[in-house]
Amino acid sequence: MADCGAEEEKGGSRQGGERRMMIQPTSLEDPKLNKLKEVLVEWINRTLKVEHIVVRTLEEDIYDGLVIHHLLRRLAGVQLHVEEIALSTDAQVRKLEVILTALNETLEINEETAKWSVKLIHSRDLLATLHLLVAMARRFQPDLVLPANVSVEVIQCEVTKSGVKADKQTEFITFQSNSSEALERESNKECPIDELFKLEAHKIETVKKAILHFVNKNMSSLGLGVTDLDKQFADGVILLLLIGQLEGFFIPLCEFFLCPVGSSEMLHNVTLALDLLIDRGLPVQSVDPQDIVSQDVPATVKVLYYLFSRHKNK
Repeated sequence: MADCGAEEEKGGSRQGGERRMMIQPTSLEDPKLNKLKEVLVEWINRTLKVEHIVVRTLEEDIYDGLVIHHLLRRLAGVQLHVEEIALSTDAQVRKLEVILTALNETLEINEETAKWSVKLIHSRDLLATLHLLVAMARRFQPDLVLPANVSVEVIQCEVTKSGVKADKQTEFITFQSNSSEALERESNKECPIDELFKLEAHKIETVKKAILHFVNKNMSSLGLGVTDLDKQFADGVILLLLIGQLEGFFIPLCEFFLCPVGSSEMLHNVTLALDLLIDRGLPVQSVDPQDIVSQDVPATVKVLYYLFSRHKNK
């Protein structure tokens, strides 16, 4: 059990000097917790890429307010007159006070009920940091797929007149729901592309032309172009290169077949592409890789649509 008298903990705590909440060390190894951290780091880095800000760990890169400030400005258009880089502790705390006040107002959250505070964030409190970032992601990037049912075991310590009282409990960071129910809700959502293919042919062609223009605009730097949206993504090569261009990373050539021979190598490429998109938070779980290989037009357009929706304004 965690030591309630310890000065420093790797976990979280609630506001107030008389009560502390600390993550059980065993919870820090939970794969779902680590996946949530990974998704949030990737989301932050993708959002702030144009500002050349890179987050490596939530524990060490969020506490001084710089990242929160830039996320708030970029995602909500909130302009604050604060120091860009605050070096001293006092300056960082003053900056955080301004930023968190603006954030709470934007999220319409009362400071007294917020699961974070200036003191908690500045002390690198992981639980408070996660609650804050999840709240921001839900408000500003609702299409970001966060791992469901992420929870941690915590020890809540309270100092009373009779001594220290400790209580063990479970703290949920993302929504409490059965995983199968969450997946079922996601699969039952009507995708805009499913609706699109119920419309007249000329309306479908208009959307396909917009997506084709978007693809070629982003592939031009590689000297590649697409003329047939229905067929040229079947082997997965252009799809993988497009994902790399849009998401800002290089896929090693040893990971896929640049000149695939046969359906099995094409299927490998497309499966890798869809796995990458799922890891990046795009809701393409319902797309069967074989459908892309088989040149199923709705399946292909659905994948491209989600990329288009995320990156069309960048």
